[in-house]
Amino acid sequence: MISSRQRFLNEFLFRWFVSSLGLLIAAGVLGSKVNFQSSFSVIVIAGLMLALINTIIKPIVVLLSFPILIFSFGLFMIVINGLMVLLASKIYDELHVTNFTAAMLAGMVIGLVNYVVVTIVEMRQER
Repeated sequence: MISSRQRFLNEFLFRWFVSSLGLLIAAGVLGSKVNFQSSFSVIVIAGLMLALINTIIKPIVVLLSFPILIFSFGLFMIVINGLMVLLASKIYDELHVTNFTAAMLAGMVIGLVNYVVVTIVEMRQER
């Protein structure tokens, strides 16, 4: 049986991996709008920053913006994801995001990567 602490650690490490992978793909898709200086360590650390932000800050922001999320049928999550990417780039200077639009696009790419990876993992667990 896995303890709750071990489960939290596993989920956080998975979130870190997916965030790093999503940032890598977003940088590839968006080109110079998301720049990590072609350094693998920058992607890993930026993924860690994003995973921490998504674990600690994002739930609070989602809770505070719940009325806007309901009114916008959830589309405001695109803005929230962009804010989280922009915050990660402000905290970790090695990750450069040119503007808020690029951050929102990167957030959408990261969200899509997250969806695909989680779907694949769940399909494999069902077998």
